[in-house]
Amino acid sequence: MSAEIEEILKRYGNYPNVAGIIIVDAFAIPIKTTMEYTLTVHYAALANILLMKGSKMTQNLDASNELTALRLRTLNHEVMIVPEENFFIIVVQKPGQ
Repeated sequence: MSAEIEEILKRYGNYPNVAGIIIVDAFAIPIKTTMEYTLTVHYAALANILLMKGSKMTQNLDASNELTALRLRTLNHEVMIVPEENFFIIVVQKPGQ
């Protein structure tokens, strides 16, 4: 899994305006990050809650469907959360100017 995580960091790190990348395990514990630790833990905890609620909503709307990505845009940042089998990826971007 380590090589897979390194590949993810390289792939998403090459996108423009990326402020940080966080890889989080299934228990919401950060595995790898490019951001400051306290901010990483904060993003990981909140993203885990969003993923659980988003997955539940998706299942309630259509039981044959599943959540593949979640995108949240604010004035300052855009946060993309992508669930994988044993972990999830959080990418924080600064919106384009």
